[in-house]
Amino acid sequence: MGIVVIDVCDGNAITTLDIEGIIEAEFPEASVVISECLLHCGLCRVRPYALVNGKKVYAKTPEECLDKIRETIKKELAVYY
Repeated sequence: MGIVVIDVCDGNAITTLDIEGIIEAEFPEASVVISECLLHCGLCRVRPYALVNGKKVYAKTPEECLDKIRETIKKELAVYY
C-alpha cells in the first residue's frame, strides 16, 4: 500500500483510462484502489473523478482528471521530501 491512496469508482469515466497502471508506474508511492461504489453518485454521473487521500479531484475529461490527480499526488508527496 502506498502513502498516497487513489480511490476510484469502477463505474466512473476515469476508468476509460488505465488509471491503475498509469499512476502506479509513475508514482511507486501511490496505490490505486478501484471500488464498486464510492457513494458520490451525483459527481460520478457527470464528471470523471477520484479521491486522492480522501480529497475529491475531478475534471471535464478523463485526461484532464488524470493530470489533476498527478498534481494532487505531487502535493501530497511534497510533505515527505
